[in-house]
Amino acid sequence: MSEQDDCPNTCKAITEGECCENCECRYWIDYPEDLNCTFVAIRKHGGMALSEVAKRLDLSLVRISQIEKKAVALLYKRIKI
Repeated sequence: MSEQDDCPNTCKAITEGECCENCECRYWIDYPEDLNCTFVAIRKHGGMALSEVAKRLDLSLVRISQIEKKAVALLYKRIKI
């Protein structure tokens, strides 16, 4: 397991409540209000609307919607077999 996979156990944002500086982490987001950590964002806000995700990832709402639709289609295709 890599260091990135252990992020919830070693991340300063989670363990110490400080902004995460490890921008190489796969869970890092450039959003200081959530301490730059995806896990902190999820713990603070739970499920989020597409507009909230778009704001955190600095993408348009339309792009987030496109990504969601493609992901759901791929999942449906996998389940349907």
